[in-house]
Amino acid sequence: MSRDIVVAKRYAKALFDLAQQDGIVAEVEEQLKLIVQTLEADENFSKFLSFPSIDPAKKVAVLKEAYSDRVSSIVLNTLELLVARGRQDAIGSIYIAYTKIAGEALGQAHATIYSASQLTVSEFAEVVAQFSQISGKKIIAQQVVEPELLGGVQVRIGDRLYDGSLSGKLDRLQKAFKN
Repeated sequence: MSRDIVVAKRYAKALFDLAQQDGIVAEVEEQLKLIVQTLEADENFSKFLSFPSIDPAKKVAVLKEAYSDRVSSIVLNTLELLVARGRQDAIGSIYIAYTKIAGEALGQAHATIYSASQLTVSEFAEVVAQFSQISGKKIIAQQVVEPELLGGVQVRIGDRLYDGSLSGKLDRLQKAFKN
């Protein structure tokens, strides 16, 4: 496990513990998501935070101005700490680790459902219900359309991939013929 992942997990665990004490676990997750989305959307803001010659106090002041009314003090203090320690690049990894920790604690799992075409609302709900039953957790899902799947669906929950796609079945069939 790389050092960055270990660091992200430690920060995420500490942030989760604080959020749990205050009863704002889901809110903190949404706030982290907002910050990560902002950093991904605004390349200049991201560069500003990672530029080493800019005083960390100025970075913190900008963060406070941008987020003080949109995020909790717990998240703002965590951002401040990350910037002070030069670990602002870990924000995305911390968000990912936090969602896993919070999901486990709340009996939830995040899933990505890949399909060849857009699923209807009822089809999507059926897939979510099926995988909630399989995993024993409440599934929070998003859908991604990938036409190269040809048909069927693939569902990724954490590190596990359930492949019920036509292209996956054809690949497995081809491998069986080769053996």
